[in-house]
Amino acid sequence: MQKTRNFRDYKVWNDAVDYATLVYRVTTKMPWFEKKGLCDQLQRAVVSISSNIAEGAGRPTDADFAHFLDQSLGSANEVETQLLISKNLQYITENQYEQLINKLTEIQKQLSGLINTIRQPRTP
Repeated sequence: MQKTRNFRDYKVWNDAVDYATLVYRVTTKMPWFEKKGLCDQLQRAVVSISSNIAEGAGRPTDADFAHFLDQSLGSANEVETQLLISKNLQYITENQYEQLINKLTEIQKQLSGLINTIRQPRTP
């Protein structure tokens, strides 16, 4: 049975788009020699969070949607790792790191909740 989902209706998608925009602003201030390294990887991973939500919403089954949400959560975990490395290399400040991690943690919680809701067995 085909489900009709509009990815724009999901708060987590909107939050992930806003978050990607914020991370892009931060990465523009990273050292020039990281533009093709850590910066590029961080940008790809952060865009992947909202992109996978959107792609999954267009899939016909809950299982397909949940699979793409899993991918999105994996990308969020990747971003978390790359932010820690950025902080350790002092490409971002401790304050920037804390702010970015707090926002990311909220997105991770939303994704986990949505995945759990979708995967819950339905009673007839």
